[in-house]
Amino acid sequence: MAHEHKHEHHSHEMTSLNKAFIIGIVLNAGFVVVEFIAGFWYDSLGLISDAGHNLGDVASLVLAMLAFRLAKVHSNTRYTYGYKKSTILVSLLNAVILLIAVGFILGESIDKLFHPRPVDGDAVAWVAGAGVIINAVTAWLFMRDKEKDLNVKGAYLHMAADALVSIGVVVSGILIQYTGWYIIDPLIGIGIVGIIVYSTWGLLKGSLRLSLDGVPIGTDYKHIGQVITSIAGVKSIHHMHIWALSTTETALTVHVVVGNMEQMESLKCEIKSKLRQEGVAHATLEFETPEGHCSGEGCDVN
Repeated sequence: MAHEHKHEHHSHEMTSLNKAFIIGIVLNAGFVVVEFIAGFWYDSLGLISDAGHNLGDVASLVLAMLAFRLAKVHSNTRYTYGYKKSTILVSLLNAVILLIAVGFILGESIDKLFHPRPVDGDAVAWVAGAGVIINAVTAWLFMRDKEKDLNVKGAYLHMAADALVSIGVVVSGILIQYTGWYIIDPLIGIGIVGIIVYSTWGLLKGSLRLSLDGVPIGTDYKHIGQVITSIAGVKSIHHMHIWALSTTETALTVHVVVGNMEQMESLKCEIKSKLRQEGVAHATLEFETPEGHCSGEGCDVN
């Protein structure tokens, strides 16, 4: 019965998040079309740059939903870890998409900075105001589950940040309407570029690190080693590797030198329990005695 309850909860969570992604994608895609049209119609770089950013968000939501679903696919004989790594590849791809968008927005902003053109500030404020509502609603869809999955948390943070960016565009529209300072429009575009780069840099650096099987950010290699060697019966460890199976799961392999091989099973349970407390759910342990020596080429017994 407990297994059934867990399965039902998992299915409910999958359905709920799937709906959240679909609703978020539809809302934001519709708004991107409206914002692009309004940006060209009113010749507002602030709106066009924000629409470009939101288009990147739509792509990010689509990819995040795809990765979320692929991560739940069971392993098979070809992909023995399933498709969990897709979550990391999606993070990397999302970062690249955003940085490409930044290049276009920055180029247009600089051009308009030196060649300012009239902008209807009132229209800009109204369109961007709609964006605040759309982004806030989308962020709310992911708020409940944001701590359960890194991709979901990323979607939540992205939408919340976009709501703030749209507020900036609203402010620029109001200022243009009352001051006539059209230069505010490209300055807002450059400001948006700064926000995107700042929020994307961590994602790019983290996803690159995980793509290269680096130790996940937040996992201390030395501390993990100390946790294992502090257990009574463990003499030393070597050949320890820590990497990410996905954006939420960490794996480890290590050679453990023990004084008494008869303690192997009890030590295995204790080590894995300690590692789970440290956020390492997938651990593969190889036990050795002090007399046995494993080199890179093979194992020799002295």
